[in-house]
Amino acid sequence: MNIRFSERKMTVAPSMAGPNEGYMPGFGNDFETEALPDALPQGMNSPQKCNYGLYGEQLSGTAFTAPAATNERTWVYRIRPSVKHSHRYERIDLPYWKSAPHVIEDVTSLGQYRWDPVPHSEEPLTWLTGMRTMTTAGDVNTQTGMASHIYLVTKSMEDDYFYSADSELLVVPQEGKLRFFTELGIIELEPREIALLPRGLLYRVEVVNGPARGFVCENYGQKFALPDRGPIGANCLANRRDFKTPVAAFEDREIASTVTIKWCGQFHRTRIGHSPLDVVAWHGNYAPCKYNLSDYCPVGAVLFDHPDPSIFTVLTAPSGVEGTANIDFVLFRERWMVAENTFRPPWYHKNVMSELMGNIYGQYDAKPKGFVPGGMSLHNMMLPHGPDRNAFEGASNANLEAHKLDNTMSFMFETRFPQHLTRFAATEAPLQDDYIDCWTDLEKKFDGTPGLK
Repeated sequence: MNIRFSERKMTVAPSMAGPNEGYMPGFGNDFETEALPDALPQGMNSPQKCNYGLYGEQLSGTAFTAPAATNERTWVYRIRPSVKHSHRYERIDLPYWKSAPHVIEDVTSLGQYRWDPVPHSEEPLTWLTGMRTMTTAGDVNTQTGMASHIYLVTKSMEDDYFYSADSELLVVPQEGKLRFFTELGIIELEPREIALLPRGLLYRVEVVNGPARGFVCENYGQKFALPDRGPIGANCLANRRDFKTPVAAFEDREIASTVTIKWCGQFHRTRIGHSPLDVVAWHGNYAPCKYNLSDYCPVGAVLFDHPDPSIFTVLTAPSGVEGTANIDFVLFRERWMVAENTFRPPWYHKNVMSELMGNIYGQYDAKPKGFVPGGMSLHNMMLPHGPDRNAFEGASNANLEAHKLDNTMSFMFETRFPQHLTRFAATEAPLQDDYIDCWTDLEKKFDGTPGLK
């Protein structure tokens, strides 16, 4: 697939058709793609002279010496080397985008919290000015932990560009449609899809259908990967072939532009005289991608009991502790419930992981009221949580026939670190002050009579 976009108009050359048009299938593949014929060198990475007068350059997502199974890098062939996209920097302030550590003394993060959807503003907001941090965890400077955000976008970035040196971004739309013009190609993103934007990747965001609202998990640690399936085997959950990586596209425009960089939690801006989206060809395995959550194939109990929610993991970002994630991205979508003699909703529990949930659409089975599309909840590490009374009573007395949970899609950003509220989350976002009371009317049912259920 060959794409060139110039003067904001895209020209698509004759290419593959069908569901992969504009994308290459696979997760973590070694891809190659060119927007002009013979722009990509063959048999070597750094020829003495590249075709079309291009510059060869490597973007490394891991250390040079990382093991082969986890080593990630991409060679790009661009109109100007990226040093031409960088000049003197000035500090700027994006007051609603926070990074860890961000602990506010008079804000209590210990508790069970839930928010209604953050409302749209009359103010024109871009991808940068519309980002609202809800929680932070870990430390951006040591590249551990994460932050969770809500984005509110009504305005395209025009000739403004951005990349994060701190983090990989997992984008989960809830409303509206965005187009990400990246150095390595174009991703269009709408609800029921997610996108992964690697650390160091430069891009611009345009509004296709607005206003746009969604969730972002900012991953400071190791890159997201597919989880090891263990006894599940080679199939189900998220399959590699369903991830889509964009084909090469480039922009050759001489126009005043700005590039904003997030670096160690601070924002810096530089001014240049051209578009930096000038990669004509590339090959490698360090690239953005998107995934349709409707392709996720859940597995579950087919006889009795309820598996741990980790069974629904879509992506995981590993930590230094085997089996304990820096972040897990977990999806609760439509599925059949068939377990016999079993309390089917998630059971009451507390654990070492901090769980931030978001609702994309529909109704979540453990909280039938109050957790609405666009809303969020936070259950921090070692704090108990579980179904409210209505969910408990309904599940305890239900006729246990096969039942499909339909029209539902919620997710969880789960981390081994405590998640600290920002001041925006504590004072400006629409916090449901009565959420903690949803367990108040749970009744004592203990009788002490032998054999009583």
